[in-house]
Amino acid sequence: MTGNAVRPGRSSEDYLEAILILNRKRGWCREVDIAGQIGFSRPSVSIACSKLEREGYITKEDTGEIRLTERGREIAERTLDKHEFFREWFIRTGIPADLAEEEACLIEHAISEESFASIRRYITELESR
Repeated sequence: MTGNAVRPGRSSEDYLEAILILNRKRGWCREVDIAGQIGFSRPSVSIACSKLEREGYITKEDTGEIRLTERGREIAERTLDKHEFFREWFIRTGIPADLAEEEACLIEHAISEESFASIRRYITELESR
């Protein structure tokens, strides 16, 4: 994905990331689980999930289980990867964990894939010296 490629919005990325985290923890998730994970009301989550399903990022089973499509999983994994990288890097630089968490959540949505790859490569090279 290039820096100019269309990405889902921040809210969609947050939902996809939450679904990925829940699926990794439990092996499944439903709208009520997502609501608990991100702190939104169940009706808000239902509306967002319907939008994500229409856009091809998730599927909803008859059982209520929500699954990421290949496209949704790819975005969720990239978003979570950025989040974890920046959170850990911020903590290592002395930023308090709660602030590192908040700021990692902000930057994961703002940074392009190219810039993230360059920063990761640079930091990895610095740390390997």
